[in-house]
Amino acid sequence: MLSNVFRTWNRKLHFYLGLYFLFFTWLFAFSGLLLNHSWKFAEFFPNRRITTSDVVIRGTVGATTDAAVARNVADQLGLSGEISLGARPPVPGRIDFNISRPGKFWQVQANPAEGHAHVVANQYNAWGVMRTLHSFTGVSVTNPKQRREWLATTVWALAMDALAVGLIIMVFGSYYMWWVLPKKRVPGLLALFAGCASCLVFVAGLRWLYS
Repeated sequence: MLSNVFRTWNRKLHFYLGLYFLFFTWLFAFSGLLLNHSWKFAEFFPNRRITTSDVVIRGTVGATTDAAVARNVADQLGLSGEISLGARPPVPGRIDFNISRPGKFWQVQANPAEGHAHVVANQYNAWGVMRTLHSFTGVSVTNPKQRREWLATTVWALAMDALAVGLIIMVFGSYYMWWVLPKKRVPGLLALFAGCASCLVFVAGLRWLYS
């Protein structure tokens, strides 16, 4: 009885999780293809739209760190996204930082003491948005101190966590559905072995090759 209940709910979970993750799976499939191939029709960086502007800003009273100053300036400019600080420029009082979000990228050179900021805005097309979403996390491997600040990034990261957990559940559910069908055990075992062997080749083999 318990086995039948588990089998029923496993099938339902497999079915509805698959439908829920359909959009995400397609998105990562298409963006993965874009990352692997330099197709002419999907070019986005050469076709980006660049605009520049010089904006008057107020002082950043109360901001004691570079991150706080950058956030204050970004708020004044009405820009939202993930902020990453650049190297300290040689100009006294100036701070350089970038703001990124899927489809948009701003380079800001601000001097709050003198009350002005130079902004270079990069606008990408839909192909650029798809490529960005494939790896957009709001954190940096090279800068462990960087934290997510934009709410949309946090929501996106949580959605990716849910996708990863859901796929793990679906995989284990598939193992169960395969195992309860005796006639499918041998071909299923061969497929499982082939998958594990392929993964081992890429993970261990390539690591050994480039070590």
